[in-house]
Amino acid sequence: MTPSGISDPELTLGAQSGDVAALGLLLERHQAGMRAVALSLLGHGPDADDAVQDAALVALRRIGDVRDPAAVGPWLRMIVRNACRTRLRAAHDTRFLDELVLPSPDATPEQALERHALRDWVWRAIEELPPPVRTAVMLRHFSSRVTSYQEIAAACAVPVGTVRSRLSQGRAKLAEALRATADSAHGDAAELAAASRREALETLEAAARGRFAEVLAERWSPEVALLVGERPTIGREFLLRGMEGDLEAGVRQHLAHVVASRDITIWEMDIANPVENPEHCPPAVTWLMSLDKGRVHQLRLYHPRPSGPALHDPRPSGTA
Repeated sequence: MTPSGISDPELTLGAQSGDVAALGLLLERHQAGMRAVALSLLGHGPDADDAVQDAALVALRRIGDVRDPAAVGPWLRMIVRNACRTRLRAAHDTRFLDELVLPSPDATPEQALERHALRDWVWRAIEELPPPVRTAVMLRHFSSRVTSYQEIAAACAVPVGTVRSRLSQGRAKLAEALRATADSAHGDAAELAAASRREALETLEAAARGRFAEVLAERWSPEVALLVGERPTIGREFLLRGMEGDLEAGVRQHLAHVVASRDITIWEMDIANPVENPEHCPPAVTWLMSLDKGRVHQLRLYHPRPSGPALHDPRPSGTA
């Protein structure tokens, strides 16, 4: 038995049956060992902290995979070790064919989390993070395409060092929030994401029918601001003209992925350009939206580019 009077096997079995307090205690109990593994492989610095953070989120999703509850400690350290090795391979830009793990073509990080009974607790804890920190965590761990430090920095128009700092804050605050919300009522994270997906599809359909102005009036704040890099904010009329201009040019956006929290929503779109002008817009765009009382009051558009992340400077004739 451990000093707390509850053994690792008991906590593991409890976590696998949906006891969020048991899982929180497991992560807290083994944090020192997990961090020791990261330090031994990566040394002192933000990479070690990030590896532990990544491993903790993997553990949240995969606690049900533990077959020997008595060996949960080694299992957690193995996850950290794998996270560190992934970082080392990425740093050296070296990958071996037999080490590649190909994801399911129809699976996203959020879908994997949704399959787990603890997803609502995790999202309840994420909601407790400050908005800038929460945005970085949502992109890092749940976006399907904006996940690297450089991409997150470009999407949020902040230095890479700020992204590292926010993710580090997120790691510490998320662990605290997970413990604080273990016994709280947790909202339905899947329904929140589904509702946001429906709204995204309805928005695109309305825009295609020439009704984007109605969507803006109904669901977006009258003072909505479009943020473009470090430039001053631009209002709703610019958004309307841009969307209408792109549609007239034959540009269409198709929803690819949604990440949603209470007041921060991320829509990831694929862009189809007209055949006669295939370079009209970049191939994809991410909508980073902040909500106030359920209405969008701030939007930042980010275009991931195959040649490297860069903020796209929207023209008055288009938002895509």
